[in-house]
Amino acid sequence: QVHLVESGGGSVQAGGSLRLSCGPSAYTDSTNVMGWYRQAPGKEREGVAVIYTGGGGATYYADSVKGRFTISEDPPKKTVYLQMNSLKPEDTATYYCAAGFYSHSIPPDYAMDYWGKGTLVTVSS
Repeated sequence: QVHLVESGGGSVQAGGSLRLSCGPSAYTDSTNVMGWYRQAPGKEREGVAVIYTGGGGATYYADSVKGRFTISEDPPKKTVYLQMNSLKPEDTATYYCAAGFYSHSIPPDYAMDYWGKGTLVTVSS
C-alpha cells in the first residue's frame, strides 16, 4: 500500500519560494516514478515535475516551471521534494503528489496509481 502525504504548501508573495515534500511512505516496488501535479481553480490538472526514482533518476518538468522548480528525492527517507523558486501568481493551485509506473517524461495523470490529498499553494502579486 502506497501512502502519500504532502506538506509544505502555504501562502507566499510573488518571487518567493516554497518547498513541498511527499513521503515518507512514497515508494513501493510497484512504482518507478513520483511526481507533482497541480490543479488551479477552473482548470484541468496538469503535470508539473516528475522523477524516476531509485537514485539518479531522470527528471522532467513542464515548460511553465523549467528553471524555477526542482524535483529531488531522498531514497533513504523515501521522500520526494519540489523546490519552487521565483513563484508567480499563476503557480497558485492545489499541488498533488502522485506515484505510478511509467516509461518516460511526465505521465498523464490517469497513468498514476496513487495520489495524495493535495496541498494548497497561493502566490499573491
